Amino acid sequence: MIPPNLFGIGQMGLLFVILFFIILVIFAFFGRRRPPAALREIPAFQKLWRAVGLAVEAGTRLHLTLGRGNLSGLQSGSALIGLSILDRIARTASISDRPPIATSGEGTLGILSQDTLYNSFRAVGQGGQYDASLGRISGLTPFAYAAGTLPAIYDEHVSTTILSGHFGSEVALITDASERVGATTLAGSDEVSAQAVLYAAAQEPLIGEELYAAGAYLKAGLFHNASLRAQDVLRWVLILAILLGAILKFLQIL
Repeated sequence: MIPPNLFGIGQMGLLFVILFFIILVIFAFFGRRRPPAALREIPAFQKLWRAVGLAVEAGTRLHLTLGRGNLSGLQSGSALIGLSILDRIARTASISDRPPIATSGEGTLGILSQDTLYNSFRAVGQGGQYDASLGRISGLTPFAYAAGTLPAIYDEHVSTTILSGHFGSEVALITDASERVGATTLAGSDEVSAQAVLYAAAQEPLIGEELYAAGAYLKAGLFHNASLRAQDVLRWVLILAILLGAILKFLQIL
């Protein structure tokens, strides 16, 4: 009989992280030799590319807000995806008269948003157009963050607001401001309460894991495509592990 405490929760989590990393590297290595797999359509990403082009043509601004998640915890994932989105849109829209701006409610995210914008501008030969004020910390508490984000939407000729990060119910204030100025709102979050608000308030909400697929849909790099395939493999691994555990429990082996 298998001892019930042979694998603790922490060990199992570490095992899955290692397994995911191995599968990710394998798919990334073999992905260099084949064209990228076809991805199902997600309207939010199609509308995002269209919004970037329209912003450049019309001289309006794209605004991305990264939430207030702590990068040392589980909240970091959605914010890091937001930084990938920021990099992609900044490379395209940096030639605009009004380049993209980024707001955040956490100090490290504010610094990383400035660094991302700086590197994106330099990558497309627009380093001289970079301004550190394009990456802003708008507040360090939930509602201070939301209140500090509102002027960026109301006063900066924003045509599209993108939300990617850890939010709470205060996200309703941001989406309401975007709606009032007639801006398109695309949004995703890792927080259930924020997802509920965004599903009702955002024009194009990203549901569940759709947010984490942003890098692949925005062509951010080979590893983003490989991560989608690795996630599919791990889903089946988890399903088989649950079924196997149920069978072993039924047979009183576990």
